Amino acid sequence: MPRIPLTWLAEHVTLREGAGAESVAADLVSVGLEEEAIHGAQVTGPLVVGRVLALEKEPQKNGKTINWCRVDVGPEHNEAADDPKDPQPGPEQPSRGIICGAHNFEVGDLVVVSLPGTVLPGDFAIAARKTYGHTSDGMICSGEELGLGADPEGEDGIIVLGRGLGAGLTGEPGDDAIALLGLGDETVEINVTPDRGYCFSMRGVAREYSHATGGAFVDPVTTVDAPEGTRGGVPVQLRDDAPLRGGEGCTRFVTLEVRGTDATAPTPRWMSRRLTQAGMRPISLIVDVTNYVMLDLGQPLHAYDAEKVVAPIIVRRARAGEKLTTLDDVERTLDAEDLLITDCGGPEGDRVLGLAGVMGGAETEVTDATRNVILEAATFQQITVARTARRHRLPSEASKRFERGVDPHLPLVAAQRAAELIVQYGGGEIDHRVTDEGTITEPSAIDFPIADAERVVGVAYTPEQVRSSLEMIGCTVEEAGAPAGGSGDMLRVTPPSWRPDLVVREDLVEEIARLVGYDQIPSVLPTAPGGRGLTRSQRGRRNAGRALAEAGLTEVASYPFIGEGVFDQLRYDAEDERRRAVRLLNPLADDEPLMRTALLQTLLPVARRNLGRGEESVAIFQVGSVSLSRGEAGVSPVPSAAERPSDEELAAVQDALPAQTRRLAVVIGGASGPGSWMGDAPAWGWADAIDLAHRVAASVGAHLEVRQAEHAPFHPGRTAELTVQGADGEQTVVGHAGELHPAVIKAYSLPARSSALELDLEAVIAAAPAVVEAVPVPTFPPAKEDFAFVVDQDVPASAVEAAIVVGIGDLAERVRLFDVYTGDQIGEGKKSLAFAVRLRSEDGTLTGEQIGAARERCIRAVEDVVGGMLRA
Repeated sequence: MPRIPLTWLAEHVTLREGAGAESVAADLVSVGLEEEAIHGAQVTGPLVVGRVLALEKEPQKNGKTINWCRVDVGPEHNEAADDPKDPQPGPEQPSRGIICGAHNFEVGDLVVVSLPGTVLPGDFAIAARKTYGHTSDGMICSGEELGLGADPEGEDGIIVLGRGLGAGLTGEPGDDAIALLGLGDETVEINVTPDRGYCFSMRGVAREYSHATGGAFVDPVTTVDAPEGTRGGVPVQLRDDAPLRGGEGCTRFVTLEVRGTDATAPTPRWMSRRLTQAGMRPISLIVDVTNYVMLDLGQPLHAYDAEKVVAPIIVRRARAGEKLTTLDDVERTLDAEDLLITDCGGPEGDRVLGLAGVMGGAETEVTDATRNVILEAATFQQITVARTARRHRLPSEASKRFERGVDPHLPLVAAQRAAELIVQYGGGEIDHRVTDEGTITEPSAIDFPIADAERVVGVAYTPEQVRSSLEMIGCTVEEAGAPAGGSGDMLRVTPPSWRPDLVVREDLVEEIARLVGYDQIPSVLPTAPGGRGLTRSQRGRRNAGRALAEAGLTEVASYPFIGEGVFDQLRYDAEDERRRAVRLLNPLADDEPLMRTALLQTLLPVARRNLGRGEESVAIFQVGSVSLSRGEAGVSPVPSAAERPSDEELAAVQDALPAQTRRLAVVIGGASGPGSWMGDAPAWGWADAIDLAHRVAASVGAHLEVRQAEHAPFHPGRTAELTVQGADGEQTVVGHAGELHPAVIKAYSLPARSSALELDLEAVIAAAPAVVEAVPVPTFPPAKEDFAFVVDQDVPASAVEAAIVVGIGDLAERVRLFDVYTGDQIGEGKKSLAFAVRLRSEDGTLTGEQIGAARERCIRAVEDVVGGMLRA
């Protein structure tokens, strides 16, 4: 986020009278530059100039020597001579006694003093305090304590006016040092949208402030007398054998040389302060100058040690396997799409100097021994720089600007400005031979009907407002007659070179709306059409969730990402389709690169996490989507962002999407409720999981059939396969419920006999009738009968239930399985199924004879259909 010091901004545009950070931020917001933060003065309170009147060196027991000083801090702040807090060295006179551990000053020097009540950077408050046997009534400050950085002359100590950080500064005791050192400057931090990269510069922000307030704007580019570009300087060759999307990686490359400069010369204090305020760390004169010009004009620059560069400089794409150690001392393996700056200085005549538009290399960086400097200013393709920065995870101040678009007219101006500053503060001379290789691509004109502004925005803009807004942002506006097939005026608008985002009519309309004022656009709420309520699927999902919540379960959410080992933990077969997971190219976590193919894959870890944090039982559910890869057919093409994808490309993308469905899963284990004086609550079990499945189905109006099956991750003998009847009468498997396999329970540290359920919720909802018929209120009382049938172990309970319904006929109102028993009393390979049956007639109260006949029909039907015998 760019930081805009107000004193720097005021050099390019006239600020409103009395403007502060808040008012400037508000004005910038009005033209679309969002305020991110306001940074106030670095120092507050009484920071003043002081003169050292006397000094006494006092050795301490720890081997350190401190200075006990008498300091004149001006009549307003001095302590009376006849009432000192602590006897001070030297003749009695109005002053303050201050302890200082630095030794780079002497009697008579002007220093900077923070008096009690001053707050320094880092919220460091100054107060009078007892130390080394004296009361220090303030503090003599160093540059680092004031946030100004180390002394450029290398002196380790406090600021002395007239030299080092205080060079060129003077004053009298008591003068305000905050104003003298520029520590009262306010800074506005703004958020810049990707389409307005020109606002990553003081030049661009000053232009926008001028649009907002009408303040006079002076383009800093006009103050630089740039030379005519030639090819007489450092030879440069632009070679791009593999341009991205038909665009050359570098369209303009400028080099300018400064000879005989002193790289160790200090950066001027005003420049260091501005860099610090803008959020950059001062490093050295040459580097600081390139950064300063970049922040001021918006053109990134790079400086090379001329003695280390072997001409010609070649701009080309990388070759497979090439490496580069960048300025951050990281060796990087390059990609064929990376655009490089190279020369002929390698062992085989080809050496990589840097990643174009991102970061330079360590071999040719400027050092204290540098005498001759080559300045590079170029225009690089936005796509190339953006991809390189992301590929190498190397965001830089340069790449931020290049990937958003830099004014192609700036390179020569910026290089000249940087060269002048280097010579001004580091000496040397500018070589008159300048290389300016490549061409400048001028923006294309846009035919713009004036009426389009009103048509798109809905505000009746006048022709004068349209023209003045476009001219204000730097466009060239010409009359172009009437639009073809229409009426009204047509303008031919040529955007300025610093606005590469203006390419279609709608871009111009947006600028008109922005500059005339978004507040001029009326707020008109559209009339909402009559709603149709929730969809069938939405109602079903809500009903299912409500049913489980009423049963005592808690809904949770889990991320849909899984690791590769989950399939083995859940004991999936090698051919199980649930192993066909979608693999992410950029996963949030390297150990979870796959998308879940079943909801239990992410719900079981949630259960383990809750139990690990102190819960004694678990009863949770989730409704979420799962994805199944389409295999090799699931590789999607990557359409170009430069234009709308074709119908064929969109179809290919659609076909490559994984198969997704919305599922519901439940995990239950441990006690089903709190204990009481009557004893512990029963534990959740497999029957509960099946019952919950029936609850879900009933809540959406569907009916489930249950039969025994084997399905991972469930216990092979305690698993129910859940089916629904489709429109064609066929049974479709929609899920499974039952007790989890002991190995799965152990892997996830769940309570013994924990159970689970997973359903294809969309399929269950689809199987429900669209209209549920109302059941009439019965007139006559019911009759209740219980049956226990002994059947073979492999006979499903649903088959016995169906036989009971067929045998009893219309009198069977409800049949419910309430017990399953296996044991020695039944016999090996057998089981007992107990059903509660409710009988009711619509014609009258059932008689004993009718009930008995129904009972006999039931017993015969079960015996004939499934071979079941009534248990004695």
